[in-house]
Amino acid sequence: MKSTTYSLTRKTLILAGLIAATLGAVTAEAGPGRYRFNQDNAPGWTLMAPAERSEFQTKMRSAKTYGDCKATQAEHHMAMEARAKEKGVTLLAPRNNACDQMKARGFIK
Repeated sequence: MKSTTYSLTRKTLILAGLIAATLGAVTAEAGPGRYRFNQDNAPGWTLMAPAERSEFQTKMRSAKTYGDCKATQAEHHMAMEARAKEKGVTLLAPRNNACDQMKARGFIK
């Protein structure tokens, strides 16, 4: 009986370790030094394909200054406004300004 209990405990610990490692890998994608973009801070998020979202995130994350960020953001807003008009939908204003938050968190200067 002791052998079975030891075996179950060991398997449980291994499984728990694998789950923790997997969750850590998923969390690391956003990372502590990265800003998350979503429907709350990127107008037109729902109008973009996953590849476009990824491209937008890359552009925003590559901004080094607040001015670069705002220029990328303005370009994106114009494109999404045009797309929303094309589709006959209203583009919602972002709840949060990504550039302001990135600056406040020290991601850009």
